[in-house]
Amino acid sequence: MSALLSLPEAATPAPNARKPGKLHAILRAAGELFLAEGYAAVSMDAVAKRAGISKATLYAHVPSKEALFGEVVARRCADMAEGMDRVAVHDLPLPQAMRALARFWLKFVLSPESLSVYRTVIAEGVRFPDLARSFFEAGPARGQVHMRNWMAEEQRRGRLRADLDPRRAAVQLASLVRGELFTRVVLGITPEPTDAELDEAVDPAVDTLLRAWAAPEA
Repeated sequence: MSALLSLPEAATPAPNARKPGKLHAILRAAGELFLAEGYAAVSMDAVAKRAGISKATLYAHVPSKEALFGEVVARRCADMAEGMDRVAVHDLPLPQAMRALARFWLKFVLSPESLSVYRTVIAEGVRFPDLARSFFEAGPARGQVHMRNWMAEEQRRGRLRADLDPRRAAVQLASLVRGELFTRVVLGITPEPTDAELDEAVDPAVDTLLRAWAAPEA
């Protein structure tokens, strides 16, 4: 785990120093600043001012700007994980269940908030490699774990082939779903996608994966 998410024990604030209300205000202020100005341009002084707290209070909650960005990303990814838990169901027909999962994931990664984080990491990742690594671990990799676990359960239920590798299938689904739409939206060529555009990206991707890996009886 990289420095942004796994902090040295000596530098980690004491648990009783972190107050949920203050931490929420800090993460909201930091998120707004990081997304508006970029990682490099944001100072801890600016975050404290935006959050309406002292710099000492800020450092009582997070020990560094690197750790702060990591917490912002982790909080966003926790929202994604909660949503994926709601849609990763197994009581629907296989095509319908896979479409629901894939569509939620694509809509999440193409949301303005997720794209802002992604663009910040792309812009700053070369100068701050730990930033990119931590974003990948907390974001894309975490989403892949949820997809992988869903695939493994569908395989256990006999709806996906026994020779399927759930981890590889999760990567394949994410790659197929992103397709051209992700590139166009990231580049700003296409605005926030419509429901029809999401369906046009998701449906053929799911159909392709099911042709490859659905169990015959499913």
